[in-house]
Amino acid sequence: GFDVILANPPFKGSLDEDDVHPSLTQVVKTKKTELLFVALILRMLKKGGRSATVVPDGVLFGSSKAHAALRHALVTENQLEAVISLPSGVFRPYAGVSTAIVVFTKGGKTDNVFFYDVGADGFSLDDKRDPIGDNDLPDALACWRKRSAKKDVERTAKHFMVPVSEIEAKDFDLSINRYKE
Repeated sequence: GFDVILANPPFKGSLDEDDVHPSLTQVVKTKKTELLFVALILRMLKKGGRSATVVPDGVLFGSSKAHAALRHALVTENQLEAVISLPSGVFRPYAGVSTAIVVFTKGGKTDNVFFYDVGADGFSLDDKRDPIGDNDLPDALACWRKRSAKKDVERTAKHFMVPVSEIEAKDFDLSINRYKE
């Protein structure tokens, strides 16, 4: 297994059931590539291995059984550490879909999840992606490094921590809008 996997897998694809290895459908029964890639990453990591993976927002709140099963596994069988919400347009001109980065460790226990709402990444969110002055990414990294479940409780801020009990009570919905005030 791998110690670290950083990934931006393809979104919105679909595979034939015969093309999906049974070890992946045991984790999440689906043909959707965005879910299968996260299941594959979980399989490829060694115990204690970490990943930061870009996923479309639908992975965070999709209502299908497969979406719910994957989120449940991330939270209850692994340590989900962070959900970093990115603005629509970050991947333009190739894709305009809203995305997030999920950071997790294979195995372990989820106690609190760090959420950060990135408003700007240093580039315009149109097809040109011209450099601009606003960039939340350095702040996101700084806040991540000094995160505290006791201090990061203000739900109107760009970043905050959410206890796992609250995530479980909301059926493992990982959309930042479910928790942000």
